[in-house]
Amino acid sequence: MAWYPGAKKMELQPESDAQAAIRPTQLIVHSIVANWTARRTYEFWRDSTNLESHFGIGYGAGDIAQYIGTETRADANAGANRRSDGSGAISVETASNSTATDPWNASQVEELIKLGVWAHQHHRIPLRICRTASDPGFGYHSMFAAWSTSGTACPGKARIKQFREVVFPGIVARATGKTTDPSKETDMPLTKDDIKTLATTDGIFKAPKDSSTYATNKHWSLASHIEGLTTNVRLIRTTQLAQAAAIQTLAGLVGKGVDTTAVVDAVEKAIADAVIKVDVDINSKEG
Repeated sequence: MAWYPGAKKMELQPESDAQAAIRPTQLIVHSIVANWTARRTYEFWRDSTNLESHFGIGYGAGDIAQYIGTETRADANAGANRRSDGSGAISVETASNSTATDPWNASQVEELIKLGVWAHQHHRIPLRICRTASDPGFGYHSMFAAWSTSGTACPGKARIKQFREVVFPGIVARATGKTTDPSKETDMPLTKDDIKTLATTDGIFKAPKDSSTYATNKHWSLASHIEGLTTNVRLIRTTQLAQAAAIQTLAGLVGKGVDTTAVVDAVEKAIADAVIKVDVDINSKEG
């Protein structure tokens, strides 16, 4: 079993020795909906329930405790506790107000970032937000139904926003060594790998609200946004040229006594030629 050196060890027994081993592939954050210290959370797990988390974080600086080794199952994540392949999630409970509406304070954010960096370095949890319930990475309790047997809003709207905008980016920045003194920063050109990472990172850019998948996928990668814009521009260009061709053809037939069928044929041919022109002018040049 693995113990995080940055936390006070408050080992839960018999769970710590009796529960099955896991291979940690995820780290999931929670709010316990109580303004408890890390020790009070330990006492609750020990005395009042058969559930438990791996870690607890209170409100104060350095108030973080570990209750079970991270290579042993803890029972706070439902289907993510331990899967049939032996993988499982590390669970982190954090103190909150009685309605779980408050954001994490600065001390809690710092502890979450330091713990996340350790989980990445020690267990190789990848620096990404989980894309599915079983996908390795970082997440929060309400992200997937499989992580909660009866549904939950944990850790609350304010903390979900913080997770995406502050905590997870902070873990990535510190784990990759990209946190520096701003006064000493110099401009550096982006590499191809930097651009690729930015374009394909999920969980940052909001998806269009009129997207057919918005209800289940509220964030798109930058690459998806660009692809969508490119597709729409092509559709608009094709429509414009087709309309212009139809109008020009109709104008040329005015006063010539051509029957309706001939007009329709002429307009359809003009539209088809215009669409072919778009394909030649745009698609072939890109290729």
